[in-house]
Amino acid sequence: MGIGKCFKMAMATIWSSKVRSFLTMLGIIIGIAAVIILVSLMGGLTQQLTDMFAEIGTNTIQVSITPRNGKKVDPDEFYKFAEDNKNLVSDVSPYVTVTGTLKCGTENETGSVNGVSESFDKMKMMNVEQGRFIQYSDIASKSKTCVIGTYQEEKFFGKGQAVGKKLKLNGVPLTVVGVFEQKEDSSSVSGDDAVYIPYTTAIKLGKSSVVTVYTVNAVDEEHVEAASSAIKQFLNKKMGDEKYYMVISMKEMIDQMSTMMNSMQTVLVCIAGISLLVGGIGIMNIMLVSVTERTREIGIRKSLGAKQKNIMMQFVIEAGTVSCIGGVIGIILGALVAVGAGKLLLNTTITPSVTSIIVAFSVSVAIGIGFGYLPAKKAAQLNPIDALRYD
Repeated sequence: MGIGKCFKMAMATIWSSKVRSFLTMLGIIIGIAAVIILVSLMGGLTQQLTDMFAEIGTNTIQVSITPRNGKKVDPDEFYKFAEDNKNLVSDVSPYVTVTGTLKCGTENETGSVNGVSESFDKMKMMNVEQGRFIQYSDIASKSKTCVIGTYQEEKFFGKGQAVGKKLKLNGVPLTVVGVFEQKEDSSSVSGDDAVYIPYTTAIKLGKSSVVTVYTVNAVDEEHVEAASSAIKQFLNKKMGDEKYYMVISMKEMIDQMSTMMNSMQTVLVCIAGISLLVGGIGIMNIMLVSVTERTREIGIRKSLGAKQKNIMMQFVIEAGTVSCIGGVIGIILGALVAVGAGKLLLNTTITPSVTSIIVAFSVSVAIGIGFGYLPAKKAAQLNPIDALRYD
């Protein structure tokens, strides 16, 4: 008896006991669907975070310094370092944050304003849609100017009416000289919620003479590691102890994030795999019951000349078919749920990878064959005379 005949018999048996067959498949369906959903969502989340970091710039390096015993790094010193290392560093910007209340007319909001250099918009690939960005003259004169996002524009002024108006920060009026291009949905805490002023003005308003954070751009992604090493050497000479500064690149953050996400994905897939194990045990249990119920049938087939390998093939293929059908249903269900969850939870389109689908299908087939082997072996070893006498 060939494989095709065995498959037809398996389908006939499954169809004759549809409810029992479906319940047998349920563990496989849930397990495969869970694996597809988790792998797809984790992959989509990882890609979304990677894209977000890529927008910031994979050649960006963040520097944080803790002043101690009068030791600090002034902006002029960092600019000189950048000038001396043009082959590694393309841009530098001090980064000073001032928190307080933003107010215009009767509208007010607690938030933060970031003081940066005139090159910060190019470093972060930010486009000014209306007006202009901060200029060197603003830095030099400590001018009270600001560039805002579309969230502040709509909240305080109205669309297209912000440039030239005043926005107060802790009672100090700032003239709006530019509005950024809309990136997201112009809501609070989104990419459109931003206020930038000259870093010299931020130092003055923040009543602090020390800059502790710098944003540095390497000339390209290939020079990020070399630029980071050069910055660390520079800071080590200035601060004397690596405990008082931190240098981390976006590339390093992406690598760390990817490693962490992969570890989480592995753990979650292993947890989901438990349901596959339970599904496999369910298949083995039902197949053992099926062997008992069909003892006389096995006896008749053996008495008519069926060999052990024929009987074994029949039950292994039946178990594999049950698992295979369950796997296909699980893949379809998992893909649909993953796409829907991606839209609802991550607001992005998720496409289950071909690799995960192939692996999931292969695992479902392997589970069916693996857990169907013991019942098939038991059926094949039945004594035909005892089988015919079985009632």
